[in-house]
Amino acid sequence: MAGLTACAVPPGRVKLPPTPAPENRAAQTGIASWYGPGFHGQATASGDIYNQDDLTAAHQTLPLGTRIMVTHLDNGKSIEVLVNDRGPFAKGRIIDLSHAAARSIDMVGAGTAPVRIEVIEAPYKIQAIRASLDYTLQVGSFAQLENAQQMRDRLQQFNSEIAIVPMQSSNRTYYRVRLGTYSNRAAAEEQARQLAQSGYSVIIMEK
Repeated sequence: MAGLTACAVPPGRVKLPPTPAPENRAAQTGIASWYGPGFHGQATASGDIYNQDDLTAAHQTLPLGTRIMVTHLDNGKSIEVLVNDRGPFAKGRIIDLSHAAARSIDMVGAGTAPVRIEVIEAPYKIQAIRASLDYTLQVGSFAQLENAQQMRDRLQQFNSEIAIVPMQSSNRTYYRVRLGTYSNRAAAEEQARQLAQSGYSVIIMEK
């Protein structure tokens, strides 16, 4: 016993393994709003049907399917939600929460609240959360490059920024004609309406 006692290390000198640093999460702060009864039962951008009682949210740039933690900065309450929709499109707001998510952090009555959002899990690694999303218009997809070039020439009257983007599918390459870069969806929708009125089939795409 004496030998064992002599070899003991004083408690104050014991080196404990370092505490793991908290995971570095992409984060964003700003104003949250919420949406509820008027959208209940409608399709979201992900194709899911919006249920105001689910813990979901709409964000402009995060990949659909991303799980995030939303913290109300005034009261410290947090809730984990799934991003399955796009929005909000009101200036100055960064996220739209479902009614259930907003209720859980006590922001329903106020309508908006300052929040911090942190990415918990995403379809791919996110270094930083983009504040806004750019859009482009796809006006055709062709198996023959010549046809894509003809479409590009016809679209010059609408926008000088036109790109032909090759896309490999199975054993074939398709040439997609895309027009413009729009910093908000409203501008993209307005241009899409003009193209549709001229007889073009248009798809609004995230860029």
